[in-house]
Amino acid sequence: MASYLITGANRGIGLEYCRQLKSRGDEVIALCRNASQELKELDITIQEGIDITSDESVTALAKTLSNQKIDVLINNAGILKRVTLDNLDFDSIKQQFEVNALGALRITKALLPNLTKGSKVILMTSRMGSIEDNTSGSSYGYRMSKVALSMAGKSLSHDLKSQGIAVAILHPGLVQTRMTNFNQSGITPQQSVTGLLQRIEELNLDNTGNFWHSNGEILPW
Repeated sequence: MASYLITGANRGIGLEYCRQLKSRGDEVIALCRNASQELKELDITIQEGIDITSDESVTALAKTLSNQKIDVLINNAGILKRVTLDNLDFDSIKQQFEVNALGALRITKALLPNLTKGSKVILMTSRMGSIEDNTSGSSYGYRMSKVALSMAGKSLSHDLKSQGIAVAILHPGLVQTRMTNFNQSGITPQQSVTGLLQRIEELNLDNTGNFWHSNGEILPW
């Protein structure tokens, strides 16, 4: 049995991670601001009131979890706000950077003492953060913040390798969640997380730092 900590666990992909990990017998610690009823029904450890953009909140969390070993840290929390060139909302762009990029780095740094040799750090990014794959423009805050998150993941993969900690930068695919307005062209959260967990199982120090689609495809930067 491995121990998994998941941010943004109250719904969508984060909730599905909790479901699948719980069902296979792993220890799950779910982080969120407010726990949904679906999350509460899983009977796992839940830490509510966590604001990953707040140094104070994350520091308090680290103290609470000071004796908790974490085998896999999944930085899943994120937000998507539509920002176009005609409507450049810089406050929205800054907020997406705070949550999508800096929040994940803040959590990872704070919980490094909980990680040991063989632990893994997962950053849930998006192919919308791929510069090469950007064929449609727009979505400035989301795209820019996900590029920053992927760069943080690449740096972490180098900085943590000597400690025996591997890092994966994962794209879940187009998934039918509230974030995508339940896009019917997408796959289900169950399908996405099944693939994501396979990528996590395959992650090691030889392939640390890769940018993967949940289906196993290596994505362009």
